[in-house]
Amino acid sequence: MKFKAILFAAAVSVSTLAFAQETSQKKAGPPAGNAIVGDTYGAGVVSESKAITVDKLSKKLKKDNKKVEGVAVKGKVTDVCEKKGCWLTIQTEDNSQFFVKMKDYAFFVPTALKGKNVVLEGTAERKVTSIDEQKHYAEDAKKPQAEIDAITTPKEEIRFVANGIKVVN
Repeated sequence: MKFKAILFAAAVSVSTLAFAQETSQKKAGPPAGNAIVGDTYGAGVVSESKAITVDKLSKKLKKDNKKVEGVAVKGKVTDVCEKKGCWLTIQTEDNSQFFVKMKDYAFFVPTALKGKNVVLEGTAERKVTSIDEQKHYAEDAKKPQAEIDAITTPKEEIRFVANGIKVVN
């Protein structure tokens, strides 16, 4: 009888530890870091010197059938997902923004990236973003409810899937 009680206690302890680890992993936020010049996230950025402006990217997307692969773009980060660091936005020359996700959800960025200049390398395309998806990302960014409720139409925008991101001057 004593052996069964010890075995039961051990099983409960092991399962408690397993669930506690799972919970702590789910609560993990964006990675720590100060996002200093030279820091890279994801695959290394190899064509930093060939990076184009967001304006040139927009013109290229109009010309090249709405999708450009293997492009490097330089811009300023205006927002980062506060839950995981799984997306960010880049400011354009006309003060609008475009949305960046990480390829295959393979890497995340620290919130300290906000306000920094970066070079992104990956694939860009013009895409229509649904109302629900826009609201989801607004909630992730902890926007006020009034701003979320104001999203009432789909939006065509530049969407970028980054293979790598590098902090630059």
